Amino acid sequence: MAKKKIPDETNIINLLTENSYLFKGLNQEELSFYLPKDSLVKEKLFSNRPVFTAFLPDESVDNLYVILEGGPIIARSNPLDRIISITYAGGCFGMRSLPFSHGFATKSFPSLVEAYKTTYITKIPLQSLQKIYDHFEIVRDRYTTLFELREKFTYHLLNCSSYPPQAVASLLRALIYQERELQSQPNEKGIYVFDLSVDVIAKACQLNQRTVEQVLKGMQKEGLISLDKDNETSEDVINILRPEELKEVYSATRDKVSWWPLR
Repeated sequence: MAKKKIPDETNIINLLTENSYLFKGLNQEELSFYLPKDSLVKEKLFSNRPVFTAFLPDESVDNLYVILEGGPIIARSNPLDRIISITYAGGCFGMRSLPFSHGFATKSFPSLVEAYKTTYITKIPLQSLQKIYDHFEIVRDRYTTLFELREKFTYHLLNCSSYPPQAVASLLRALIYQERELQSQPNEKGIYVFDLSVDVIAKACQLNQRTVEQVLKGMQKEGLISLDKDNETSEDVINILRPEELKEVYSATRDKVSWWPLR
């Protein structure tokens, strides 16, 4: 989603219990017992910088990363250089590389995890995460949901054809489903707002950038989306105005999208 300004002086525990899907609504005093305030640091990840490589044989990470602000964070699978996950503020990443819970069963090709844009995160140490997981039933349920969402995101990408309107719609539907389940979107007007560049869409859908631009223009002309080039925080903001109608494009064959000129 589009970036939100978060004051630096804000307590990280507050941010976790107010904005993070995994910890939202938890008792701050209880959570502080497992995560002392002085142990949490707000770190800056610079754009286009690698964070770690996921799914390396016999290698794991030591922390769960929680996005506080900015992003997105992307994961790029090496065989096809295809983006296989997109994570925004409020979400987490790194859980599939943790030697813990469902992470033990998660195998894939080596994938580079990087900040596509400047991102602020905090790290939850594995040992602390395990204790929180054992203590809070709701955290256990939400942690499972994070893995489910990764699988469903991949499912959407695998089911997008080479037909450009359907491919882009598949990605947008995947993000809509993800952010809705994470309770991050839509906004009060029912609009989904994503900081989503043409380059990211192209790498996720395996299309060239020019084709993606044409699809977005077509969707904008049909009133499905609007491109917010004048946004104060990013020129890549896409507003999904009619998310339900995207389903028609998502399920379309080559004869059903009247506004796409190529058959």
